[in-house]
Amino acid sequence: MKKTLGMILIALGLFGLAWGGFTYTTREKVVDIGPIQATREKTHNVPLPPIAGAVAVIGGVVLLLAGGKE
Repeated sequence: MKKTLGMILIALGLFGLAWGGFTYTTREKVVDIGPIQATREKTHNVPLPPIAGAVAVIGGVVLLLAGGKE
C-alpha cells in the first residue's frame, strides 16, 4: 500500500513541477430573457507552487523507501 501511494505522490509531484498548475473552463449565463439566452465561457487557472510538487516527490520517495523495508 505504501509503495503504491508513494508512486502516486511521485507522479503527481512531477506533474506539478512540470506544468505548474492546471486550467479548467466553466460556462455562465450572461443573459436569460425568455427564449433568448447568452452564455460565456470563463477560464480558471489553478497554479501549483513548485514547493508543493517538491514536497509530494520527497514524500513519495520516503513512502517508497519505508515500504521497501517491510
